[in-house]
Amino acid sequence: MTRRRLVVISLVIILGSISGLYWAMSYVHLYQSSEVIQVEQPKINDELARSTVEGSSARRLQLIQQQLMARGSLELIIEKYGIYSNLAALKPSEKVQLLRNAVSINGVAAAREGFADDGTISVLTITAKMEEAQLARDVAHEFAQQTRALMTAQRREQTSQTLEFFQRQEVVVLESIASLEAELETFRQENDLSIEGGVEFRMSEVAQLNESILDIDREIITAQLARSQIDRSARASTVQREERELDAQMQTLTQQRSLLDARRTALTETIQGSPEIQRTLTNFDRRMEQLRGQLETIAARRNEAQVSFNLEVGAQGERLTTIEEAQVPDYPITMSKKKRAIIAAMGSTIFAFIIAWLLELRRPIIRSARQMKRETGVMPVVSIPELAPKYQSSKWRGSRQKRRDSGKAGRAARLARHS
Repeated sequence: MTRRRLVVISLVIILGSISGLYWAMSYVHLYQSSEVIQVEQPKINDELARSTVEGSSARRLQLIQQQLMARGSLELIIEKYGIYSNLAALKPSEKVQLLRNAVSINGVAAAREGFADDGTISVLTITAKMEEAQLARDVAHEFAQQTRALMTAQRREQTSQTLEFFQRQEVVVLESIASLEAELETFRQENDLSIEGGVEFRMSEVAQLNESILDIDREIITAQLARSQIDRSARASTVQREERELDAQMQTLTQQRSLLDARRTALTETIQGSPEIQRTLTNFDRRMEQLRGQLETIAARRNEAQVSFNLEVGAQGERLTTIEEAQVPDYPITMSKKKRAIIAAMGSTIFAFIIAWLLELRRPIIRSARQMKRETGVMPVVSIPELAPKYQSSKWRGSRQKRRDSGKAGRAARLARHS
């Protein structure tokens, strides 16, 4: 079969090899370069200085990856390094898609502590595949630099916004307290409430005044009893002196009682005032307590936000550190052109023999006794080989081929009859 179809086989092999050689020479090699970044944990424990940056590192890096793969960011990188400048027919959107497919960002999760997965990333690998070795290294390094910059900017922006929020809230609460104090002072002046303090405070003060007045009354009674029990049989000067002392003491106690009673009366009048005024004062006190509680909570959180902001400014929080910088690759990652040409030649050879076999199937001719038995089930008695001279003219070879074909058919028929 090979001798009969030598022309077809040779032609297919030659054309296939030429096409494969052209395909191998026109194929562009791809170079790959990777940069490895380690996600370092904060240097200060969260229990000592808690950070206000929420969310796991995996979520933050996912947001950064989305920003890097955005069209605007990719167009800036394409313009900066002149990527795909040799493909002038490509549209900007097609170049962006090619670069998006050529760059990959993969993270490795940190080891779990127990059974909980906190979404922490330990290592981040940025890989770029380009047609030039230096370009692959530059693109991988550029993406790594932007990742580190975006990570730092994201954390600082979040802590800064948190700090600014609590500072604004503190100012708002302080202004509310000042406004409430001014409103309370105006209300007191309008209602002639000169006595400071809340209702509870005034009631407790009235109770203390009652106790003081009761003590003074006891002392006055004691002084009166002492004056009535003076020994009148003593000398007149002595009796007069004791009476004067007791009278002076009683006068002093009476004046003190008058002052305390006046204070008690004033407090009682304010307490027994209009119910609407009392409700208003109680409302003022309640609102003031709420605002002061809010101020304490906001001040505590503002201090935490300030500590977190100082940590990020001082680079004491979570950081991205390059542990393996992108290098210029020495060899391409694609198959060599020589191997591609050899594979094309081998494929052409296999295809050529397949074509020859298909051509043989189109003209099924019995060529041996074994084929005769396989095809017809009849075993030939004699198989006569073809005897032909080595040198014949082309015209005689053509006529002899026809006689040979007719002779083969006749012999096959006679063999069948004899059998």
